[in-house]
Amino acid sequence: MDSEAFRQWSLKAAEWGVDYRDGLRDRPVRPKVEPGQVLASIAASPPEAAEPMEAIFADFEAKIVPGMTHWQHPRFFAYFPANAAPVSVVAEYLVSAMAAQCMLWQTSPAATELETRVVDWMRQALGLPEAFAGVIQDSASSATLAAVLTMRERALDWQGNKSGLSDAPRIRVYCSDQVHTSIDRAIWIAGIGEDNLVRIPTGGRFRAMSPEALEAAIVEDRKNGLLPAGIIACVGGTSVGGTDDVAAVVEVAKRHGLYVHVDAAWAGSAMICPEFRHFWAGVEGADSVVFNPHKWLGAQFDCSIQFIRDPESLVRTLAIRPEFLKTHGLDGITNYSEWSVPLGRRFRALKLWFLLRAHGLEGLRTMIRNHVGWSQGLAQRLGREADFEITSEPMLSLFSFRHAPAGVDDLDRHNLALVEAINRDGRIYLTQTRLDGRAVIRFQAGQFEATEADVDQAFEVIVALARAEGEPAAN
Repeated sequence: MDSEAFRQWSLKAAEWGVDYRDGLRDRPVRPKVEPGQVLASIAASPPEAAEPMEAIFADFEAKIVPGMTHWQHPRFFAYFPANAAPVSVVAEYLVSAMAAQCMLWQTSPAATELETRVVDWMRQALGLPEAFAGVIQDSASSATLAAVLTMRERALDWQGNKSGLSDAPRIRVYCSDQVHTSIDRAIWIAGIGEDNLVRIPTGGRFRAMSPEALEAAIVEDRKNGLLPAGIIACVGGTSVGGTDDVAAVVEVAKRHGLYVHVDAAWAGSAMICPEFRHFWAGVEGADSVVFNPHKWLGAQFDCSIQFIRDPESLVRTLAIRPEFLKTHGLDGITNYSEWSVPLGRRFRALKLWFLLRAHGLEGLRTMIRNHVGWSQGLAQRLGREADFEITSEPMLSLFSFRHAPAGVDDLDRHNLALVEAINRDGRIYLTQTRLDGRAVIRFQAGQFEATEADVDQAFEVIVALARAEGEPAAN
């Protein structure tokens, strides 16, 4: 592809992206395809000869786009959002064009220094103290793994990476049953083992782990010759928004010298609004905090910020410095590859810089406040409808509900069928979870360009299809 063709197709791709976003409301949120349908439409063997871009682009439109779930759809109410504000998409065009590998300061000085600055902007926006430094990771999964590795190394007096775990005492990490499965994976990969992830009983509206039960588990483990290493607290868990009392967790951790990591991957974005910071009161006492601007805030995936109280502990855990990665003759520089598990690093800070400047914190606060208000309003409306029950009250913009009409014997099956009927319909997209052993339906408002009318339509779709699903079962 020569320069002129590069220009032509870059312009076409950008124009296609604008038209795509403009037309999303006319598309079903989830594609109406069967497993294997897209695969069967693609040639089984790679092409020997070059093909014209016209044919490639046409196949993209005909074969790929119809099989995509549209995460930027204004009525995407499933999972958590993966927002890509248009301004962050523009920034990603530029990142893709430069295609820099930003692993060291010397491999892209501007990328490193912009990351330092925008991460501190976010620290200020969230109301975190100056004691925290930060790094942009690819996802909360990587940030949590880095935190678990650090708590492991600290507990082993920094000998785990060198000597392995075969002769080490059994390490214990504590959390509730509301944490994301990324915590389980971090425990696996860190070599700690699933049996040593201790689930602490929960209670209260937000299903917070019991501080008393947490302390009792730590004391019992020490008594039995095990090695407590750290605690993972949850703020806004994926299932129904489970949120721990961070201040109480930190207090227990301090008494026992344990590392605290706070997973606020989704809910952390809301902390730019001062009125929501009570949800993570005490966070200033944590050792590590992660939140994802690529979820609710509008920075295109991937962009996850980990704040660390003691960066030296993280670097001591993760840094490897072969001769070919050293920057000679310069002192005091930061190489963010030493703060993360992967060596390679994309230029993730640019989209966040564009986003914060183009919208300002007040614009982003307005978006989040709208989503919270609209979601709470929807929960109230559904709660007033016959045969609906709100199974978990809104945590910010996330709540769960259940349709329970008289005469339906298997309500789990009924609600799972309702979710599938809603998603087949295509106007909105929801997901299910299990709460206290029962199947329930999740709703969260968070898509960057959603409006109150989109949430109103969700109410209409849910109620209409619930009645349609309930009629045959009740007869």
